[in-house]
Amino acid sequence: MPDQVMPDPADSKPPETEQDAPKEPQLWKDTTEAGRIYILPNLFTAGNLFFGFLAIIWCIRGKYVAADEAQAAGFFTEAVFFILGAGLCDALDGRVARLGGRESLFGKEFDSIADTVSFGLAPALMMFFLILDPTTGYPFFRQIGWLIGFLYLLCAGVRLARFNVLTNPYIPPGDIGSSAKPDDFLGLPAPMAAGTVASLVLVLLNFDLKVFSLLLPPLMLLIAWLMVSLIPYPSFKHVDWQTHTQMRHFIALVAFVAALFLFWRFSFAILFLVYIGWGFIAHLMRRKKAPPAEESAT
Repeated sequence: MPDQVMPDPADSKPPETEQDAPKEPQLWKDTTEAGRIYILPNLFTAGNLFFGFLAIIWCIRGKYVAADEAQAAGFFTEAVFFILGAGLCDALDGRVARLGGRESLFGKEFDSIADTVSFGLAPALMMFFLILDPTTGYPFFRQIGWLIGFLYLLCAGVRLARFNVLTNPYIPPGDIGSSAKPDDFLGLPAPMAAGTVASLVLVLLNFDLKVFSLLLPPLMLLIAWLMVSLIPYPSFKHVDWQTHTQMRHFIALVAFVAALFLFWRFSFAILFLVYIGWGFIAHLMRRKKAPPAEESAT
């Protein structure tokens, strides 16, 4: 019988476990570093929250403090610009953080909380006080007005929570069944949704469009659905301080911005509606051009 070579116990190693497996490098070494509060980015986020809070206060003043319709319209108009100001702060906080390399998990969570107030609660209250309130002259909304406002707020919160999950640096990206580009937003961004609602309210306050006011609640539900949809929308993150363009394009951009402020009563609504339609139509065209599932599998 041939000799059997017995394994040396010193050479034997226990099977590798999950704890022994090599770990991916961490972006932050501990919770102190991940929760660090960088001044400039978080100041813009605080400004976002501040403008959202002012928008809510001004909507309440327009509903319950204003002496007449003209004063109420003034309060609501200022509330619209507070929401747009919150959107400007939201656009700047992330860019300032990336520009200085000062991103933190705290800033990301703080931004989502501020967005829920400024782009979820504030537009919902604005629409509720103007159109969905049971005391208005629209009997149809007396029973479901509160539900429409809440559904918008719910979709805004869900959209922001989903964004935090999809962009979590500790979770590997997965296939979510969308044709979105790496820099695209998945679903209509909450600031754009709030800007659309606010700018449509601005049109309603400046023009005598009674029939148009009846279309706003269904449109608000459509906007809410777009926020939680899988439709990709451009983020324009590629536009930064290093972006350059030709002279004629720069002049056209300056003229566009000037026209935006010159015809502010309706130009903001057109801008936001074009953005919504652009993303939706581009998504439909991509789906139409995409090969069927059976052909792509072969």
